[in-house]
Amino acid sequence: MGSEKKRLFDGKVAVITASTQGIGFAIARRLALEGASVVISSRRQNNVDEAVAKLKAEGLDVFGLACHVSLADQRANLIKSTVDKYGQIDILISNAAVNPSVDPILTMSEKALDKLWEINLKASVQIVQDAAPFLSDNSSVIFVTSITAFNPMGSLAMYAVMKTALLGLTKALAAELAPKTRVNGIAPGFVPTRFADFITNDLKLREEIESKTLLKRLGTTEDMAAAAAFLASDDASYITGETLVIGGGAPSRL
Repeated sequence: MGSEKKRLFDGKVAVITASTQGIGFAIARRLALEGASVVISSRRQNNVDEAVAKLKAEGLDVFGLACHVSLADQRANLIKSTVDKYGQIDILISNAAVNPSVDPILTMSEKALDKLWEINLKASVQIVQDAAPFLSDNSSVIFVTSITAFNPMGSLAMYAVMKTALLGLTKALAAELAPKTRVNGIAPGFVPTRFADFITNDLKLREEIESKTLLKRLGTTEDMAAAAAFLASDDASYITGETLVIGGGAPSRL
C-alpha cells in the first residue's frame, strides 16, 4: 500500500492576520490545504466564525479569534491562544491593512495618516514582536505589501508609502531574525477583492490596469496564496529579505 504524499505544511502552525476574506482568506485556505493548522483572525468575531466554518466544512484544521491588530491585548491573546492550543508558531503572515482616505498626501487628515501608520506599518512590527519568542526554528514571516509600494499611484499614494516601508521592514527583520526565521514579502498586483472594489468595479479603470499587465488580466486571490505558500515553504529555504511581486507583468521594478 503506497504512502500518502507529504504536504508542504504537515505539522506546521500558521497565524494570519486579516484572514477572513480576500487575499488573507485565500492564503489561510491554501496553507490549510497543504496540511497546516491555521489560526484565522480579523476585527469582527462574526467574520471569524463564518471563515472558520467555511474552512472546517472542507475538513481543514483551523481555529479563529477576533484580533484588532492595533490593540496590544488582542494581539497578545492571538499569540497566546495559538501557543496554548498548538504549542508553536511556524508561519506568521501579516496581512492587515486599511486605506481610510484617497486624498492627496498634502491634504490628507492627521486622523487618516495616524490610521495608516497604526494598522499598515506599526501593527506589522508589533505582531512580529509579539510572536518572535514563539517562532520555531526554520520558521517564516511574510508581509503582504503591494505592487504600489514600487510605484505609488495618486489615490493610493500614502497607502503605497506605508507599503514601501514594509519593503524595508522585510529586509531589516530578515537580518534580525536570521538564521532561525526567514522574512519575506509578497507584493500583490490588483486583485478583485472587497478591499480593492473601488478600483476593480470601475470598468474603465479595470480595463486600463489590465492593459498594463503583460498577462492582460487582474490577479486572483489564489495567485497571491500560491506565492505566499511558496515563500513559507521549504522550497524557499534559501530566500530571505526579499519581496516577490505577483502582478502579471505590470510595471514594478527592474
